[in-house]
Amino acid sequence: MEKIKLLPYGISDFLQLRKESKYFVDKTKYISIMEDTDNFLFLIRPRRFGKSMFLSMLRAYYDINEKDRFQEFFEGLWIADHPTEWRGQFQMMFFDYSRIGGTIDVLEQNFDGYCGKVVDEFAERYQQYYPEGFAEDVKAQPNFREKINLVYLKAQRLQHPLYLIIDEYDNFTNSVLNQEGEAVYHALTHANGFYRDIFKLFKGMFARILMMGVSPVTMDDVTSGYNIASNISLHPQFNLMLGFSEEDVRGMIRYYRDKGRISQDEETLIADMKPWYDNYCFSENRVYEDPKVFNCDMVIYYLKNVIQTGEPPRQMIDPNTRTDYKKMWRLIQIDKLDNYRRSIIHQIAENGYIYGTLNGSFPADRLTDTDNFVSLLYYYGMLTIGDVRGARLKLIIPNNNVRRQYYDWLTEEYQRIATIDMSKLSDAFDNAALNGQWRPMLEEIARAYHDTTSVRQLIEGEHNLQGFMNAYLTFNPYYLLAPEVELNHGFCDFFLMPDFMRYPMVRHSYIIELKYLKTDATKAEAERQWCEAEEQIRHYAQGPRVRQLIGDTELHLLILQIRGYALERLGKVQA
Repeated sequence: MEKIKLLPYGISDFLQLRKESKYFVDKTKYISIMEDTDNFLFLIRPRRFGKSMFLSMLRAYYDINEKDRFQEFFEGLWIADHPTEWRGQFQMMFFDYSRIGGTIDVLEQNFDGYCGKVVDEFAERYQQYYPEGFAEDVKAQPNFREKINLVYLKAQRLQHPLYLIIDEYDNFTNSVLNQEGEAVYHALTHANGFYRDIFKLFKGMFARILMMGVSPVTMDDVTSGYNIASNISLHPQFNLMLGFSEEDVRGMIRYYRDKGRISQDEETLIADMKPWYDNYCFSENRVYEDPKVFNCDMVIYYLKNVIQTGEPPRQMIDPNTRTDYKKMWRLIQIDKLDNYRRSIIHQIAENGYIYGTLNGSFPADRLTDTDNFVSLLYYYGMLTIGDVRGARLKLIIPNNNVRRQYYDWLTEEYQRIATIDMSKLSDAFDNAALNGQWRPMLEEIARAYHDTTSVRQLIEGEHNLQGFMNAYLTFNPYYLLAPEVELNHGFCDFFLMPDFMRYPMVRHSYIIELKYLKTDATKAEAERQWCEAEEQIRHYAQGPRVRQLIGDTELHLLILQIRGYALERLGKVQA
């Protein structure tokens, strides 16, 4: 009987994955595409999109020591039937700069120590291609620079082609920028800074170089030291190279259904995952052509839960990724934002999008520029390309997973100003979902909005009120919050759709129409607005799609009217 392939959750080693016969989404066709592009490449993608696994696969493919095991490792994959002339032709040197850390006092020492060990291992691994004693000679060199210079000279003399791969090239420098400040970071990456000098050293040593990371900042700051790489981050042919397409995800579901490990039907699982993990696009030239991209680590997390427990996870966001998001917020210095950048975060959280351009590179001292700040949010996966509007892009929040990160940030900011009792709110959510007691839920959120008076300039106005409501309603676990979803050829403000997949016990669903009055509005204006809201919300409720989405729950049509910062009126409308 054929062994069922297990999901590679937490695994980024290609050889381990193939030896243990785990499930692998084939990306090997991009090997030939990359070869046809350039010798020196630079690619940026957000975390959790399979960068390390892809690089590990490249190492196995090009490594001259693995040449005779090509069929063993690549059998069944696209590249097995389409090998390139460079297969198994290189001695591979691989650095993972995320392994380098420490305080600024020891950072250069730690960097030299780690890189020196990598070169020592390289010398041992490829000793057979060099004169006897080569590995010992390399180890005897006093530092990394001398070690790699010796390797280069010997390899050049013997005409051995070298391939350099650097994973997380910007990891420790981003940490320095955040923790130590721009002056210390500048000393590392400019003038005679040791990190800048290392990139100078790499020029001319290697036949091919590939570097990956999550930010273009460091590369821009060392450009004059390393100005030979082609940045392929926004190139259309690489849009689908990392992450999963919908067909990739469907293929995984079919495999495990055929093996009897998944009982749910394909469409149900796809519909459950798409709002949370899908919708990334990494090239404006492919926004209307290629399918959108799923976050691959999130998909594996989800399917692992389905296979192991028989049910989708209660938490749609993998708890192991929370540290990634905390690190990301620290890297963009969210706690040090000026009012203008803070307003950009609010605008994105409240609207779901922002218009701008993507800069392929920018130095650290220009992070506060508007387009650079927006670009940084894109590179960290907090925005993605949603549309093209003339010379600018519509950069959107890709999915619920990321939207939740914005709302978490908003609520933390609101909580610092006027605390809302989250346990009390959780009780209100329970009662709304299970008992149809909706009033306490909306009254508590309206009270919190009223009390948050010290940020009037930030949250004043109808659209910003919607952002506030979004942030707190998102914490309701029983519903898939659908702000401004289209119902019956119109857009309601909030549709609380029951999440039957995780909470089949929900008995009540809600359409909420939010109305904002200026403080000087007359009673007649308030009444007229209320009547218009009644007509709108009844129209939404009559749509055939509504009944499909709410199942057998009782639908409540609610209007929340706010005057300035105070609750003016709250009521239920009969359908």
